[in-house]
Amino acid sequence: MKVKLISALEKCFLDDDIDSKEEYNRGSCLKEELFHFGICYIDEKLCESAKPVLLTVKSEIAEHITFRRVEHVPVKFPAYRTAKNEDYLRTSPGLYPDLLTPINSHNRLLLNNNLESLFIEVDTKGIGRAGIYPIEFIFSDFSNKNIISIVAFNLEIIDCVLPKQDLIYTQWFYCDCLMDYYGTRAFDERHWEIIENYMKTAVKNGINMILTPVFTPPLDTYVGGERTTTQLVDITVSSGEYSFNFDKLKRWIILCHKVGIEYFEISHFFTQWGATHAPKIIADVDGVEKKIFGWETKACEKEYSDFLRIFIPRLLAFLKEQGVDKKCVFHISDEPTLEQLPSYKAARDIVAPLLKGCKIIDALSNYEFYESGALSNPIPATDHIEPFIQNNVPDLWTYYCCCQHDKVANRFISMPSYRNRIIGVQLYKYGIKGFLHWGYNYYNSQFSYTTVNPYVSTDGDYFTPSGDTFSVYPAPDGTAYESLRLAVFHDALQDMRALELCESLYGREYVIKLIEEDCDFEITFSEYPRKEKYILNLRERTNNAIKERL
Repeated sequence: MKVKLISALEKCFLDDDIDSKEEYNRGSCLKEELFHFGICYIDEKLCESAKPVLLTVKSEIAEHITFRRVEHVPVKFPAYRTAKNEDYLRTSPGLYPDLLTPINSHNRLLLNNNLESLFIEVDTKGIGRAGIYPIEFIFSDFSNKNIISIVAFNLEIIDCVLPKQDLIYTQWFYCDCLMDYYGTRAFDERHWEIIENYMKTAVKNGINMILTPVFTPPLDTYVGGERTTTQLVDITVSSGEYSFNFDKLKRWIILCHKVGIEYFEISHFFTQWGATHAPKIIADVDGVEKKIFGWETKACEKEYSDFLRIFIPRLLAFLKEQGVDKKCVFHISDEPTLEQLPSYKAARDIVAPLLKGCKIIDALSNYEFYESGALSNPIPATDHIEPFIQNNVPDLWTYYCCCQHDKVANRFISMPSYRNRIIGVQLYKYGIKGFLHWGYNYYNSQFSYTTVNPYVSTDGDYFTPSGDTFSVYPAPDGTAYESLRLAVFHDALQDMRALELCESLYGREYVIKLIEEDCDFEITFSEYPRKEKYILNLRERTNNAIKERL
């Protein structure tokens, strides 16, 4: 049996050579961090059926350590045809490592002649003493308990805590996809239970803002089509008069506070890509449930604008009553283009006077669009952010999705993990205030024509390269299985916070020099060292600098 400790940035394919993997047997972190690394193992000489082995952990901090299997998932759409191979691990269809699942209660593993791996997580919360902690992983024969192999890792915990995450981070949370996958009814008790489970996993991984479906989000829906209704505000129309019940929204806010969500992203008031129509809105009209607005409603139609003039003030009053009005952001339409500027402005002119003092944000990537004054708080994509940075746009956010596949950071399953984790350095360097990604749990096809099984279709039925549509897999019990990509992105957020702490001790100039010490170029969103060793070394240098000041 061959066993090797590896970094959390290493991905192991079934047919990889274990000898090609870089050994990683020591690292450091600050108190209360989640520290990650891995183990890969193989029996190259095994020619019979898989052999069961027992894994045990021996350490003073063993109760803080969990290990999960890195499962391989089908990837039929690994990258666009234009992808440059050097920035991807592979670009051919196959089985790729991504899904993290719990090991069975007996810690029983199957040893075979494929290269398998485990993802190790050390939750340092509750470990009071700083210092170096040895961790031994012991592989034994499952039947007679004879030791087969032992590997040891040394984790140093530094006597300091990361600062609170100031970055606002949202991955769009789709209640309808949970409802469709698990077969619940909208906001029945089982649906609420599943929502809470998925929220907890989101918060654990640094997500602190949540897409709040006041109305069913008008996102990724074909013209004339509908997503499953998930609407938190109940509307009654009686003799032409509107009334609103915010009980579900109140429960949503209470739940978010319970699990640690701080910010609320109110769903879009108009359809995606240009704000040309109203979202789907359901109401009880004189005792009959029916759709009162949707694709048949033009954005600036008087009936809808009159509705918004009634609804938005009452929504704001309710949010203020709940004490979250200053923690909310609002959307008009997602990803409008410059050609759609007139329709976007027309929609904005309806809601902006009603949202005075509130923050309106939208993903858009054309600087001229922002320059027109149509939106004060743009969210440009990482591959279009340069003019926004050069012109010192205040409180800048950024995002990426399927289109950001060349040069810039992203987290497709086919990408190396350094391309995922480098975003933490970039967010720090450019003082980014918020980050958005559209797919926390999107289990639909493109335009939501149909639902998909994410264990079979990791690309939304050939919608985007695998890994863009979701970061968590639906576990059978209604909880969320994390992906390798989600955990690595969280490591990036911890890197960002460590750099912020280092700046508070040494100053910004020192930290920028630290970041670019191993580079002969300036790090931007498209230019950065394309190797995992850079990130691992940078984090160790940052930790050492913090430790020296302490």
